[in-house]
This record gives sequence, C-alpha cells and structure tokens, in this order.
Amino acid sequence: MRIMRRPNILLTGTPGVGKTTLGKELAERTGLVYVNVGELAQEGQLFDGYDDEYQCPILDEDRVVDELEDKMADGGVIVDYHGCDFFPERWFHIVFVLRTDNTNLYNRLENRGYTGKKLQDNVQCEIFQTIYEEAMEAYKGEIVHQLPSNDPEDLERNLEQIMQWIEQWSNENN
Repeated sequence: MRIMRRPNILLTGTPGVGKTTLGKELAERTGLVYVNVGELAQEGQLFDGYDDEYQCPILDEDRVVDELEDKMADGGVIVDYHGCDFFPERWFHIVFVLRTDNTNLYNRLENRGYTGKKLQDNVQCEIFQTIYEEAMEAYKGEIVHQLPSNDPEDLERNLEQIMQWIEQWSNENN
C-alpha cells in the first residue's frame, strides 16, 4: 500500500465560477498536480456521444475514473470539474465548491458564448446550489466546503485558505 504524502483536492461548482483559475494558481503555488477533467477528456477522447441540446460532448465517467485512478492513488492532485458525484469518495481529502453571485455568473457564461437553455440552466444550477448538494451527497459533509468566488479578493483569500489547509493536512499526515 502506498503512503500518501500530499492531499487530493476536488474543486467543483457550476461552469464559470472560477475553478480553473483557482486550480491552476493553486498548483503553481503548491506544486500539486492540476487536472482539468474537461481537458483530460478532450485529450483522451473520453466521451460517450454528443448532447445536441447543450452543444457539448457527453463525458464517459467510467473512462475518466479509469484514466485518473493511478494518479489519484499517488496523491497531490487537484481535480477541477463541474460534476463530482461520479468520482470515488476515497479519492479526496477535501472538496471545495466554488459559488458565485448570479449576475457575475451570468456575465461570465455569456462572455464564454453560452446562450439560451444552456445559459439559463447553469445559472439555475447555481441558484439552487445543485453542485453543493451533489457534493454533500457524494462525500462526507465535514470535507465539503463552499467558497465565494466573485472577485480577485475572493480568489486570493481562497488560495490562502486552501494552502493553510494543505499545510495542516501535511503536518497531520506525514
């Protein structure tokens, strides 16, 4: 059995809340490995069809899990994805759900080219805390934390908070 020296972190939340910005900066500051599941799926063609309604490929969740299994066992991975309930619970030591004010989210998604049903459904997903509830059902409540992600000050506070958590985890587990 491998001994994990660095924690695995899940960054999740509605598209447009700032997971990628936070994840990349966190990896840069901590030396943890950053994995954007959307990019991983694109590179490995880990899809199971196409969703015409939302104009996007359908993720093959089983293939994604298979692709990440060894890397996750080694530890020290930041996973970034807008869904979370298909990842094995054992993978993560902590889960951060990023949350954004609806006006900010609407503007961010519109700037990405989201329109119509796709735009409305993602904003509603944020309003109804869909990803947070999904995370609470998929993982132990004590490891799931919500973080505000509205402006650069939130980003900096979140980075500092997560880095403190990593330091504490490392001290307790090594």
